[in-house]
Amino acid sequence: MDNLVYIRPLVLSDANVSYQWRNDSDIWKYTEFKPDRYISLETEQEWIKGKLENKDERRFAICLKENNQYIGNIQLLTINNGLASFHIFIGEKSLWGNGIGKQATKLILKYAFFELGLKCVLLEVNPLNISACKTYERMGFVAVGSNKVNGFIKMKLNKKEFPIQL
Repeated sequence: MDNLVYIRPLVLSDANVSYQWRNDSDIWKYTEFKPDRYISLETEQEWIKGKLENKDERRFAICLKENNQYIGNIQLLTINNGLASFHIFIGEKSLWGNGIGKQATKLILKYAFFELGLKCVLLEVNPLNISACKTYERMGFVAVGSNKVNGFIKMKLNKKEFPIQL
């Protein structure tokens, strides 16, 4: 099941698919930031346009190797002083539970540590999202506390602890 996906920079035309995900509450069940209204194609295009201009962010599409299907997003945000905040979602629900998130996470971490030269990647995860918690732990992330506002677990991974053999 390894090597089913690749990541590529997010592009404006990805809005043609991603706006549909924004309107599916199942996808946002475990996330902190959820759309609170219907998101139109135009709204999504404007959002992506604005995000792609941010210099301290790297946003990628997760795609299947077999057919180049765009299936989710993965990103490094607030990149500064060797640190970044990590976020991921798989929008194609039929692919949940197939290890896609783990594969994409491995790819973005290699990019973060070996191409961007980051020293540490941070994330927050909903403790109810047990599969995500386990995936992050297998990747080498360690819990460092919790967010007092939303109850999410704060985790970090230092480059020196990243298991390269993954």
